[in-house]
Amino acid sequence: MKLQRLFIGVLLFTVIVGCQTVPAPIEDYSLARAALDAARSVQAARHSPGYWHQAEEAYRKGRIYFEDRDFSKAKEQFVRARVSAEKAENSARLIRQRTGDVL
Repeated sequence: MKLQRLFIGVLLFTVIVGCQTVPAPIEDYSLARAALDAARSVQAARHSPGYWHQAEEAYRKGRIYFEDRDFSKAKEQFVRARVSAEKAENSARLIRQRTGDVL
């Protein structure tokens, strides 16, 4: 009887420890949203549409994965969105500076 209880205890412990989930990527979500807002403020959609659309698409996918609780894929998409949004912002700022558009 004691051996059976020990076995069940060890089995439960293993199952509980083995079921760790990936934490929600709240920081990556926030950073991606902030990067998109910064890119939007310099009209990146107009001046750097390629990077802008990549950023929007990755952010949209990240939100879908986040809502589905697939946090590892969500984090990957949020990082991709942040990087693309930063590139869009930098590119838009450079183009606006070259054309003499006021920042």
